[in-house]
Amino acid sequence: MSVSENIGVPSSSGSQSADSASPRTCANLDTVKKFVFKGKKSAESSVIEEVEILIPEKAQANYHCYTWPSAPILAWFLWERRFELAGKHILELGAGTALPGILAAKCGASVTLTESATLPKALEHIKRCCEANSLNSSQVRITGLTWSLFLPSTTSLGPIDIIIGSDCFYDPSVFEDIIVTVAYLLESNPQARFISVYQERSADWTIEHLLNKWGLSCEHLPTNNIGAESGIDISELMKDHTIHLLEITKK
Repeated sequence: MSVSENIGVPSSSGSQSADSASPRTCANLDTVKKFVFKGKKSAESSVIEEVEILIPEKAQANYHCYTWPSAPILAWFLWERRFELAGKHILELGAGTALPGILAAKCGASVTLTESATLPKALEHIKRCCEANSLNSSQVRITGLTWSLFLPSTTSLGPIDIIIGSDCFYDPSVFEDIIVTVAYLLESNPQARFISVYQERSADWTIEHLLNKWGLSCEHLPTNNIGAESGIDISELMKDHTIHLLEITKK
């Protein structure tokens, strides 16, 4: 097992290019990536605090085990707002390796990490990622949540403050499933918001009609300054991809 160390940016060594596979499949590899997030302990402090996260990536067919470029962007977005996360309930959709959700838990949030209930190996891998970071059941909950299916696992999540998701919008065939799930969650939690980061795969893809259909509003948030205070090069995080940051709320 190899270990790569980066400042919030995974090494490309030994990993499959994000251009050569769908976010929901990976080639065989066995590696652990280390992500390090640094920043001032408070706005007035000169003391630097640091959080280290280890992400094991063990790929199998249809195994959500690769940290795609959108995930570190979302994680840095959360890190820069870490003082607002303590005590919040954060739900991550399509968690995959769960980098953003694990970071939120390290920052004091109560986190629910979800993947499709039809993908038990993906849920097992989330558990493995949490164990690699010494997170326990009081900090994170792992549950199956299949987009657009409102099973007890979806209806019994309790109050939610923030919904997050990275690279959920990877295929137009699932866009409405995601949107209807988010619409349901925001209907139950009208004060919440969905923070979504996604890699643009086609300029022709859109969710505008679905947002209108399900009574949601969307705002594009800037990404150019993410990580700047910690000396992070956003272009290195994006790896030459076009990545967007959205905030979706109930109208």
